[in-house]
Amino acid sequence: MPVDRLLPTEEAKDLIQLTRDVADKVLDPIVDAHEKAETYPDGVFAQLGEAGLLSLPFPEEWGGGAQPYEVYLQVLEELASRWAAVAVAVSVHSLACSPLLAFGTEEQKQRWLPEMLGGSQIGAYSLSEPQAGSDAAALTCKAVPSGDGYSVTGAKAWITHGGIADFYNLFARTGEGSKGISCFLVPKNLDGLTFGKPEEKMGLHSVPTTSAHYDSAYIPGERRIGTEGQGLQIAFSALDSGRLGIAAVAVGIAQAALDDAVAYANERTTFGKKIVDHQGLGFLLADMAAAVDSARATYIDAARRRDSGLDYSRSASVAKLIATDAAMKVTTDAVQVFGGYGYTRDFRVERYMRDAKITQIFEGTNQIQRLVIARGLRSVG
Repeated sequence: MPVDRLLPTEEAKDLIQLTRDVADKVLDPIVDAHEKAETYPDGVFAQLGEAGLLSLPFPEEWGGGAQPYEVYLQVLEELASRWAAVAVAVSVHSLACSPLLAFGTEEQKQRWLPEMLGGSQIGAYSLSEPQAGSDAAALTCKAVPSGDGYSVTGAKAWITHGGIADFYNLFARTGEGSKGISCFLVPKNLDGLTFGKPEEKMGLHSVPTTSAHYDSAYIPGERRIGTEGQGLQIAFSALDSGRLGIAAVAVGIAQAALDDAVAYANERTTFGKKIVDHQGLGFLLADMAAAVDSARATYIDAARRRDSGLDYSRSASVAKLIATDAAMKVTTDAVQVFGGYGYTRDFRVERYMRDAKITQIFEGTNQIQRLVIARGLRSVG
């Protein structure tokens, strides 16, 4: 059932209703077929762009929707409750636009940002490498000065929308140590850039995740974002927002699992009564509902801190940790509610459970989130 949301403005309420309409008409009718066949939904992101849903948290002057993060994240949740893979790609697109907005020059923003936010393009983020996931300072992909730009050689891994996205944030080594990483805005048709075959994933089947390979690929100097060596600062500043996006996606998955479990529990009968009326099952559903509501409140609180200009790094990690762990627990319990049927692909809860798992891993594993939170506590002391 639709969540009765507390929203700050009438405009925000209209936006959520628009999102629900798009999700119900565009996403819901085709999600099962694409996820089962592991096929890319051509045209879906263009429709989301036409509806203005790809640029919501960015300023109007650059083509964005100028929406508070509190509202944008609830839009993501609505999308995720219908199709998690699409919602993740929308979140990653926002993540990929953030470095240019925050660290680009006025000339760079005028040249590229309107098109990136205009709805016709989708972006991707390439920070991780085969041997450098959580430890971003261990990157080995190199960008060596060449003429007026850089020659890039190396590999990147785990790129959502890899090979399909129109532009990529590339983080490559230009010096030594953690301050030797720089950020680049890479177009998809760059000579010397190729992509590996899509990973065979547990979930999120309809949007590819690939590796990328740079073979002496030349990137003009004008495509470096920020100063040389500022890359990790750029990456980590964007990741705080990205973690909130994944938290919202996780809550969307959990809400969908809860809704399906409640509907099934109200239809299925055992021992002469609906299974929702059995206390053991009713308590299980109650715990699921409490977990979903708590996770939502956590990410909204972090978003409000961001919207207010407060430091929200710790809150983002808390939200990501709480929401994604809740999603894994709620989806697992939803499968239990369905019993043997939940273990089949005849019902969506099986997919929700598989999709939920990755939310505990990307944008920094939940073990990394605990490290971030613990370090924040030490600095307070």
